[in-house]
This record gives sequence, structure tokens and C-alpha cells, in this order.
Amino acid sequence: MSRNLLIGIGIYILAHIITWFQLNGQFFSGWFKSNNFILALFGIPISYLYIYGTKYCYENFDGLIWPGRFIGFACGTVVFAVLASSVMGEGITVKTGLSLILAVALVGIQIFWK
Repeated sequence: MSRNLLIGIGIYILAHIITWFQLNGQFFSGWFKSNNFILALFGIPISYLYIYGTKYCYENFDGLIWPGRFIGFACGTVVFAVLASSVMGEGITVKTGLSLILAVALVGIQIFWK
């Protein structure tokens, strides 16, 4: 894997983690529930993370945008599943497990199929 791809994936993962807490923190934290405006302001730096994640993936795939889109989607699916399970206590069902396998397969196809 190239440096640009690793940076892009890392940025996507960070962006999805922050987004997950921004959107779902209201369900387990009074602070998140009471501070919608402050949380909305976090949308600005989060947007920059997605922009840069897309940029690095675009550069890695020689100007193609679809691979970065699939990688961003898969990162988001995995992050969501891990945080929903660990923070919210939602188990990983067979359906969710299969979706995670498909997400990982999607990333593998984009990275390794030339």
C-alpha cells in the first residue's frame, strides 16, 4: 500500500469516528444532547477531513474517484459497527457481520485489483 492510500484511509477512519460521536453522542451523553449547535460546528473540521481523505485516495488511484468512495464507505461501515458494539452495546448480528465482510471485501477489491 502506498503512503497516500494509508494517509487517506487513516483520515477517513478519524473522520468517521468523530462523525459517529457527533451524531450518536446524544443517545448516551447529556452534554451531546444539550449542545447541538456546538456539535454542528464540528461539521466544519469534519468536512476538511473528508476532503483530505478523498484527495489522498484520488492521488493514490491516479485520478479515479470511485475507489476512494468505496474505501470511505467501507471505513465508515466498519467504524460504525465497532462503535455501535463497543459504546452502545449493540451486538454484531449475522446480518451486520456479513455486511462487515462485504465492506472489507470491497476495500480489498479496490486496493488489490489492478
